[in-house]
This record gives sequence, C-alpha cells and structure tokens, in this order.
Amino acid sequence: MIKLLRKPQFLRFPPSSFWLMVLLSGYPLSHTTQAQNTTENTQTSNATLRTILVTDDNDEVLENVNLKNSRTGMFATTSSNGIATIDAQIGDKIGIYCVGTFLKEISIKDISERVVLSSQNPAVARIKPIRGLFNQSLQSEITAGSSQAIYNKDIQKMPATSILNTLVGRLAGTSTFQFSGQPGSDGISFGLRGQGPLVIIDGIPRQLTIFDLEEIESITVHKDALSNAMLGVRSNGGALVINTRKGSASNAKMSFTAQTAIQQPLKFPKGLDAYNYAKLYNEARVNDGLTPVYSDAALQAYATNSDPYNYPNVNWRDATLEPSSRMDRYTFSATGGNNFSKYFISFDHINQTGLLKKNTTTPYNTNNNFKSYTIRSNVDLQLNSKLSGGIYLLGRILNGNDAGAGTSNILNSILNTPNNAYPVYNPNGSYGGNQQFQNNILAQTIGSGYQQNFKRDMLADFYLKRTLDEIASGMWIKAVGSYYATLSENVVRNKTFAVFQRNVSATGQETYQQFGVNGDQSNYNYMDYQGRSDYLELSLGYDKTRGNHGVNAVLLANRQNSVSGSDLPYTITGLAGRMGYNYKQKYILDLAFGLNGSNRYPTGGTTKYGFFPAVGLAWNISKEDFLQSQAWISYLKLYASYGKNGNDNPGYFSYIQRYFDNTGAVFGTGAGGNTGVTEEPLANPNITFEKSNKLNIGLTGALFDNSLGFTVEYYNMQYYDLLIQRGRNTSILGNIYPNENIGKNQYTGIDLQLNWQKSTSIGDFYATANAGFQNSKVIYIDEVTQPYSWLYRTGQRVGQLFGYISEGFYQTTAELQSRATTVGYQPQLGDLKYKDLNNDGVINQLDVAPIGPQSPYITFGSTLGYSRKGFDFSVLVQGVANRVIVANANSMLAFQNGGFGQAFEQHLDRWTPTNPNASYPRLWLGTNTNNQLVSTFWARSGDYVRLKNIELGYTLPSKLCKNIKVQGIRVFANATNLVTFNADKYLDPEGFSSNYPIQRVFNFGVNLKL
Repeated sequence: MIKLLRKPQFLRFPPSSFWLMVLLSGYPLSHTTQAQNTTENTQTSNATLRTILVTDDNDEVLENVNLKNSRTGMFATTSSNGIATIDAQIGDKIGIYCVGTFLKEISIKDISERVVLSSQNPAVARIKPIRGLFNQSLQSEITAGSSQAIYNKDIQKMPATSILNTLVGRLAGTSTFQFSGQPGSDGISFGLRGQGPLVIIDGIPRQLTIFDLEEIESITVHKDALSNAMLGVRSNGGALVINTRKGSASNAKMSFTAQTAIQQPLKFPKGLDAYNYAKLYNEARVNDGLTPVYSDAALQAYATNSDPYNYPNVNWRDATLEPSSRMDRYTFSATGGNNFSKYFISFDHINQTGLLKKNTTTPYNTNNNFKSYTIRSNVDLQLNSKLSGGIYLLGRILNGNDAGAGTSNILNSILNTPNNAYPVYNPNGSYGGNQQFQNNILAQTIGSGYQQNFKRDMLADFYLKRTLDEIASGMWIKAVGSYYATLSENVVRNKTFAVFQRNVSATGQETYQQFGVNGDQSNYNYMDYQGRSDYLELSLGYDKTRGNHGVNAVLLANRQNSVSGSDLPYTITGLAGRMGYNYKQKYILDLAFGLNGSNRYPTGGTTKYGFFPAVGLAWNISKEDFLQSQAWISYLKLYASYGKNGNDNPGYFSYIQRYFDNTGAVFGTGAGGNTGVTEEPLANPNITFEKSNKLNIGLTGALFDNSLGFTVEYYNMQYYDLLIQRGRNTSILGNIYPNENIGKNQYTGIDLQLNWQKSTSIGDFYATANAGFQNSKVIYIDEVTQPYSWLYRTGQRVGQLFGYISEGFYQTTAELQSRATTVGYQPQLGDLKYKDLNNDGVINQLDVAPIGPQSPYITFGSTLGYSRKGFDFSVLVQGVANRVIVANANSMLAFQNGGFGQAFEQHLDRWTPTNPNASYPRLWLGTNTNNQLVSTFWARSGDYVRLKNIELGYTLPSKLCKNIKVQGIRVFANATNLVTFNADKYLDPEGFSSNYPIQRVFNFGVNLKL
C-alpha cells in the first residue's frame, strides 16, 4: 500500500479503489513497526532519554512549551508535533512552563509521558495558533487582528445538532437566538457585532452548520476589517471559521461516545379548559355587543365533564403531544499517523425524536423524527521532504420524518383550537369534528399519512503544498481544490380523513354528519433543492524570522463557482493577500487586501471587481524594558486596525428589466382572454457592492503570573452603499422600486473578555466572562420629510421598533368622551388608550414613535469550572439586555382565528370593571383594530438570563482503565436550558414566536478512549 501511494499512477485507479486507498492510507500500517523500532533504538542508545507529549484538554498538541528537569536543570521545548525529549530518570520532577509561567510538575514514571494543560489558562491560550482565513495559522502575539475561538472540549458540552448552538454565551460580541426546537431544524440565528458572518470550513466558504461535534477542532470568529479583508466582497459580516481535527504523528487513538438525552418543551402556551374558555367567550361576545352562546347548563357540563361528547373538554396538547422526546447520539473517531501519513476519521449518528404521538397500529412512523449519519476522513500525507498533500472527505445523510399534515400545522391547530371544539373520538370510534373544525388534531397527527425528507451532502477537499527553500528559506506554494454537492428530496405519502359531528335527536336517536373524506394515500416525490460548488485556489507564502525581523506573507488567487437548482452559476473570482512584519516580536505591522468580485453585474453578467484593503498595528508593550520590573503584568499588547470590507449582494441579475406573463385580460367583441405581460420590479443598472469602513482598537494581556487574561476592544463600523429601497418612493409609479446602494448605518461598541485559571492543592479552577455592548444608528435611508421629529427613522437604532405609546386602559366614561381615539374605531371601557403625540385629537400614524429600549444592546456570558481527582464540573450562564420583543402572536391573544380560536391562562387576568389593573385588555372576538396595534403595551422586555449549560463528569483512574485494556473512560451528564429568568412568565424570550418550543435537554453519556 505504501509503495502504491508513492507512485503518481494511483490517480488512474477507479474511484472506488481510490477512496478506499485514501481511507486506508491514514492508518498506521507501518507506524507500529516504526514506533517499535524507534523505542528500541532509544532504549538501546540512551536509557534516560524520555519522550514527553504535551497537549491541551482538547487533545491538540502544543508547540513551544518548555520543560525543565528540576534535578539536572536541563531544558527542552516541544516541537510542532507537541513532543519534546529530555534526559531524565525515573522519579525526576519535570516542570512545565508556558511563556515563562510555571503551570505544573510531573514525575517521570515511564519512557514516555503525556502532559495535559488547560486551554483556559491565559498562557496556554497565547501559544495556541489563531485559525485564520484560507487555512492560515497566525501567532496571536504577532498579529493586530481581532479574533476569538472556542475549542472541542467546550463545543461537545452542548447536546446540539447545529454547531451554532454550541457558541451561545462563549464569545464576546456574538449573539445567538434559537427560535425553534424542532428535530433537525433547530432554528437559530447567529450574529457577530450585529452582522451575519460568512461560514468557512477548513478554509473554504460553505453554509453547513449541522456537524459531528467531535470532528471540530476549533471555531474562530474574526471580527475586524484586517482579519477579514482577504475575503473581499464577502468580508462585511466577519467570518466564522470552523477547523476540523487533523491527525498527528502518534500511536493510534480511538474514541467512542454514546449519549442519550431527554428533551422537554419550554413554556408551551397553556390553553384554557372548556369551562373557563366558555365563560370568557360569553364575556367577549357581550363586550362586542352580542348575546352569550353558552348557557349556565352548558357551563356546568363543562365544569363537571358530565357529558364529554356534547360538552367536550379536550386538552389538545396532552392528546397529541408527548411530554418529552429523546435524542441519541453515537460517535466514533480515530486519529494517529506517522512521518508519512496522518489521519483523523470519525463517524457520527444522531437519532432525534419529536413530540408527536404515534399510532402503534400503523405500519409507518408519523412522528417528526430526525436521523443523521456523518462520516469524516482527513488524511495528510508527507510525500517527500518538500512535498505534502491532503485529502479531506465528508459525507452526510440527513433523514427527516413527519406527519402527513406537518408538525407546524399540527402545533398551529393546537394553538387555535379551544378545548370544547369537539371530542377526539365519537362514541362510534370515528374522529370528532364539525363544520368549523374539520381537521381533527389527533387525526392530523396519526391519521394523515406521513412525509419524509432526504438530504445528501458530499464534500471533497484536496491540497498539495511544496516548500521552496531552494529559492528562499521559508517560502512555499500551495494548490487547493474542492468539490461540494448537495440535494434534498421530499417524499409525500399523506392522505385525507373524514371527521364526524354527532347529533342526538329529541328522541335520543344518534346520527353523524360527515365532513371531509377518507382518501387514499397519495404517493409522490419532488426535488426540494439541489446544488453544487467547486473551488480552486493557488497560494504563494513566505514565513521567516531573520534576527530581529520576522515576515509572514501570503498571496493567493481563488475562484468559487456555485450552482443552485436551475439558476445560472454564481462565481466569485479574485486575488487576496496578507503581509505581517514584526521587529523583535515587539512592533507589528499587518497589511491585507481582497481584490475580487462576482459575475452578476452589467453588462452581460461580467465580473465586477472591488478592492478592499486593511492595515493593522500592534505593540507588545510587555516586551519593553520599562515594564520588566512590573512582575504582576505577564503580558500586554495594544493593537489597532482599520480597513474596508465589502458584501456582494447583487440578486439574480437584478440589473436586467424583466417582464412575465400575467393573468389574461378579457376584451374585444368576443370577450376572449388575452395573455397579459407584467413588468417586474424596476431594474438597477448601477448596482454595486455594499461596503464598510471598520476601526478596531484593542488591549489584551495577562496579569498575576498569567492567571488572569483580559481583552477589551472598541470598534466603529460605518456601513455604506447598503442596498435598500428609497424612503421617498411613491406608489404613483405603479411598480416596485429597485434596491439601490444608498443606505448608511453605523455600529459602535465594546467587547470584553476575561479568563481566569488557577491550580491549587484542592483542585483546578477556571472562570470566564464576556460581554458585548453595541450602539447602532441609521445614518441615511433617503427618508421623506416628516411633519414631526418622532417619526424619523434616520438617527434611530438600526431595527428600532416603532409603535404607539400606550397609557393604560379606558377606565371611565369621561375618558371615552374626552380622549383622542383611533381613526375608525369606537373605544370601550377596558380598551387600550394611546398618547396623542401631536395633540390633534386623533390617534393615527402620526402618533407612532420609537418604542422599546434605545440604550446599548448587551450580550453576555460566563462560565465557571472546577476539576479534582477525575471529577470535572462546569456551568455556563448567558443572556441579553436592552432587547425588545413584540408579544402579539396568536398564542398571546384570545379568540383569534376569526373569533373561534383558543384563549390562554394569561387571559384570566383580563380587564373587567372589578379588575381595572389587569394585565390584558377587555376581551374581544377576532381582530381588534385598536387593541392589537403595535404599542408599548405589547412591547415586552426581551432581556433574560439563562442557565444555558451545566455539566458534571468523572474520569476513571488511569490504573483502573489499564486493567480493563482501555486508555480512558469518562462518564458525564449535562443539561441545557435548565433555568431561565425573564420578565414575562408566559413567554420564552427566544422561542416566543415559534410554534415548536425550544427544548430543555437532560443528557447522559460515556466516552471510551481505546
């Protein structure tokens, strides 16, 4: 096998043989022999030479860690593979030092030892490389860019399917909101300083976020113009860089993790029972000038449940949903290699069930389940002393299952159906229903058939890298190629069902009226979407330190070509470069640029190029002589960057004016139909890139012998040429105006990060804290001239909520007669009253003003951790402040759905003459044009603090593990979304707008290292 790999003829092999060879090439078929020979030679030539491997707690090797034998005073330093050799005898004490700080001491017990250092320690964090763009690695001390990372250990603490969920509360300046907990569709948004970052996986932009968490080495956010300049037209929002794990020259290490979790929905709206619903419904009808429909006898029947068929009281949530669901996850990985090949492979399987109840008699599954199968193979090859290469493969299968009616429709029906609408089943076993409610919710759940979704993803990355030391020491050239393909197919096998309304005559005769039909199962499939992408890159680099001068530089050309469905290809092509210079690693100059563009611009879809440069300066103050006497300052760096970033947002050839067929017009003597032509939105022939100018200033350091690390950054980002519709558009035109490059927004803020770690005789402690404070302002939107200052959007916070200012409820008849009222509405007692801002006696659009917080938007998170004698414990708390949510969804309003909808427990505290200080207005049916206006009454605080994650683990003693022939065993339990503190007890601050609630998760697992 090794002989074959050394020959270029392997490229002629058929694909199946090629992939098999690639997978096998990573395995240490020759490594065992080589390792044995090395050990034998070492023991023979020098019995006191010990090999020490130093890694962090993420199993990543650490370079430039210093070792000192306390007996002999001899030093050694770990190389790029994390290994150092040092003369030592059994029992010698070896001190471990990182950037001059003593971290721990070990006692030599064998020919080889392994040392694990905490990545939470500021000194260890400093020597870990920054994962930059295009697979570049940077030393944190000699860059002026702004970035922050989390690593595998913290990533795996979250039992999540999307990697975005693992970032919550861990990175300063980021915001995450999960608005759905549906299996396989954990709706989550991620923001970086108020923008949406570009996702980059192993150096290549890709929009994949469902991953095997164990295959991820690190996730790094790049925040400033300098760090992102090389992305050019894709740099505006920053970058989220995902780096997968690679192999190392070491013995094979295998890991197997099994996890099972219980999922429980958070704050699902609680509908009223039939009695309270009927009572409030009567009250709402009286308020609307109608007569009650429920008699006292009916109310009594609802209260006593004496006649469940004529007066049903069905808790639809309990009837159709399980109280909890389950998620199982199994992950296997292996890593290792030798001087020729290094590999990392993993296989991950997730089985996540939903909340829908199932019918055990049906031969198919109707629950909303999600299953995924992910395989990863990363192989790096050292082909000769100058040439290296690699092949990274990913295959992913995502299978979704759902009821034929669809989970979203079922949950929406639960929210819109009162408990007294109809019985689940009639006495004869048929589904209950009536003319108003023809979709029995349980029948939707178990009797509407099923539907499936199948997603497939394939990714292959290749690279070759050659050193060019014969031209200049430290020079290299690298070529990268990648191909990605994806498709999603839906299979639909749903069916209709009939419901029956039971009628009983005066003589007691029972009849049933049918609504709908029991149809046959449909069987069809269709392609949901499909796409592919290819990527090519050629880069030339240089990295060398000569005396006091260090230079690292890279220049690259790349092209990414993407096709989605039947659309024409979208291609981004260009050049990018970066150069860093340092003097004595004390004074740093960074330059970077991106020169690229896409093929969606006039004329004829040619490529329009933009130039996006950035510059950065940094000063390692702690290296100055005047700070050497300040022993409490371990490290201090001041840095700043300024540059221009861009965003390519051309639409689909929006510079071309389009005309499409429309509904035919009927005219002429024969009144025949004629095909019409409609002009689509106006074209914009002047469309260009969106742009931003970004300033970032930061101070980072470590204090008290590297036990306390900190970073504080100020940023000022001016976004301009934003594509928006003109504020002075007029409907007189009779068409839709195009988006034009006229918008301007400003974002300013401060990011804070603290890290503390301490080893003591009673255990190891660590704590982190991060916070982001952001102000934003709309600078220009070509706004129309407003008659009053409070109507202007210009100058307000970006995304500022506007609405009416509520002043409570109408409490007296005098108020009804004297106050300004909403145009076209006659208010009643208990209705909301609003402030007449312009004092014209009318409540209308001229009384709309900014509502909700206008102070800086704040995100924050904090972790605490402790470990001792195999036990480890950690807690993550996160939250936001100065956020507003509008609580006027159907689950917050009573009797929606045309007046036939459900009412909820918060509506018991509605306004009545005897309850004037209620939390809800007087009741009404259907839509109320006054009370449902967006106002300060519905603008609720979105602030919250959530105990996001807590984990407890125990690692069995190594001696016990060796007795059972394994390297290590760790058992653990963690919980997510355990407790939430927020102002509104009826709302989850993240999932309030979704039918499918987010989940509280209790997870249990075991990890075996083999």
